[in-house]
Amino acid sequence: TLVSPPDPCLNGGLWMGTACLCPPNMDGPRCEFGASTINLTAELGPFVTMTARVTNRDFSEDMGDTSSPGHRRFAEEFSRTMDGIYRNVPGYRGIDVLSLSRGSVVVNYRVQLRPLPANASLERRALELLTMANAASQPHNCSTSAHQLCFTAISARATRAATPALNDTELCRRHTPANFSRFYFPHRTANGLLCVTNCTLNVPGSFDCHRG
Repeated sequence: TLVSPPDPCLNGGLWMGTACLCPPNMDGPRCEFGASTINLTAELGPFVTMTARVTNRDFSEDMGDTSSPGHRRFAEEFSRTMDGIYRNVPGYRGIDVLSLSRGSVVVNYRVQLRPLPANASLERRALELLTMANAASQPHNCSTSAHQLCFTAISARATRAATPALNDTELCRRHTPANFSRFYFPHRTANGLLCVTNCTLNVPGSFDCHRG
């Protein structure tokens, strides 16, 4: 009987056969470190919350769990697809997959944007993102074996920047890996909010951590 070697990945990392796929904000060959910098600017908005239906992938129960390998694999594939569509949108910062549900796979996701000029309409930008997603070229073969995703964008809702209920320190503690949260502190920049450690380069109080 063949025995699978033990999974070398830590902190929720997923062994891919040759390397660990680390969960968000974890780093290192075995996912043994917290990321040196965690950018929380997207949490401050503005952003557009969208829903899309992917028709050539099948939903499995584990995809409903955001920490599962199935969810993370699909979220990476979907994020790559959307990055290709939205990369030339002014102010585009990336997407966050918020949840997955049945039918074939319904994706609830958030498009992160930089603050818009005073004369720009966030509602108009949301409509543009919806139109752009549905105008994107899609593969002729929409079977489940197709390498590319076939999808329809269903809805888009604009959400303006809001004053967060938590202060910067509490926001960092909420979004950093639980085992490492005590090592992080907030660092405001002209562009937003970062959670950093004393090992983060070019921030006040940092020092050389290359030896651990």
